[in-house]
Amino acid sequence: MAESPSFPVTGGVFEYTVQPGDYLIKIGARFGVAAEMLARENVLEYSARLMPGQKLTIDNRHIVPELREDGLLINLPQRMLYYFRGWELVAAYPVGLGKPSWPTPAGEFSVTNKAFNKTWRVPKSIQEEMRREGQVVRTEVPPGPNNPLGKHWLGLSLTSIGIHGTIAPASIYHFQSHGCIRLHPDDIEALFAQIEQGATGSIIYTPLLLAESDGRIFIEAHRDIYHKVDVSLGALEQMAYDAMLSDRIDWSRAADVLEQKDGMARDVTLSSQTP
Repeated sequence: MAESPSFPVTGGVFEYTVQPGDYLIKIGARFGVAAEMLARENVLEYSARLMPGQKLTIDNRHIVPELREDGLLINLPQRMLYYFRGWELVAAYPVGLGKPSWPTPAGEFSVTNKAFNKTWRVPKSIQEEMRREGQVVRTEVPPGPNNPLGKHWLGLSLTSIGIHGTIAPASIYHFQSHGCIRLHPDDIEALFAQIEQGATGSIIYTPLLLAESDGRIFIEAHRDIYHKVDVSLGALEQMAYDAMLSDRIDWSRAADVLEQKDGMARDVTLSSQTP
């Protein structure tokens, strides 16, 4: 049997003070939390108007899917990017990814180029989409406030995609792109300063995660957005058996986590395990 996974849980539970112009989707995008979950956990309507100074409780804990010595790890269903250096997790950022009709590909990659204020040369496929939707067809977009790439670009060895900023921060933590990986402008600026050309990474597809952290058992379940794998109780039972954790899990709570698929790391430790 396998040893129990000991990957860290990143993020936390904290209080957030609403700022002018905030709304649930915007806040969720910044912290990697579904707006629906923010509403539910703060007993709000999804469309609630927020007031500056209002306090919200945010839980943005995520299970790190695997550890790397160096480089980047992106888990598509999680909509999270992890940056490692010397086997240490340096940063974890929410990302925006490809829509189901235009999915972000999985696979190993390297950073082939870095650019600041890159002109976006619109791919033919996106030009055709513009044409079908009755939009003005553009072949390129110069740097500036209308360039969807934002200010920072990391080109990847995977065909036709990169990691970049955005002029629409509220689109982060959603599946809305044409395959590229979007970060909040502040996050891509920080990552851009640390990542060198030639850095390596991996894009994986793991919607169901199980880990032990500080003696507690956590499960994190996401929608199978690209319809690739089984996200079921049976799959979780097999994972728990392989990790020798089956008898430490509250299976009623685990079933609720699977049903909700809210994308957060949830403590499912059996109550008898509570100190």
